[in-house]
Amino acid sequence: MTEKKDEMAEDQAQLDEALSAALEEDFDELEMLRAERDELKDRFMRALADAENARKRADRDRREAENYGGSKLARDMLPVFDALKRALDAAGEDVRAAAPALIEGVELTQRELLNVFARHGVKAVAPQVGDKFDPQEHEAMFEAPVPNTVAGDIIQVMEPGFMLHDRLLRPAKVGVSSTPKG
Repeated sequence: MTEKKDEMAEDQAQLDEALSAALEEDFDELEMLRAERDELKDRFMRALADAENARKRADRDRREAENYGGSKLARDMLPVFDALKRALDAAGEDVRAAAPALIEGVELTQRELLNVFARHGVKAVAPQVGDKFDPQEHEAMFEAPVPNTVAGDIIQVMEPGFMLHDRLLRPAKVGVSSTPKG
């Protein structure tokens, strides 16, 4: 009977050992599956974030193209505005009296050009004499000491600048006061 008990104990030990090996194998497989799940979850979250970033970038690019896509054309149209302004400035009283319809046509053309600019977000940067020089919007063409001014004051406006929404197309060309000599 002891022999039988010993045999049964040995069988039980083998069975326990086999069960333990199977459990350890299952545990290892479970850990491997968890690691694979975590890796796939991480990759999925990264792909989701990449897709969201691509959507935001495409949306931003679309808005920028909408707002600033015409900047080259607008910049190319600025000399047309300048030519119309010079024509009107050059027309003296004798020309205005002799050809009022021509002057009115040039003025209407200039106004229409400004209306088109406004519809597309282009606005003039027109500093006034006495304003402070702003290097973000103005280009200093010369500097001169002028009595009763402060260094950095605009003393002459030679050409208006233009902005496209919040971007500078062309700076206003101005003369700036240096520290006046007393």
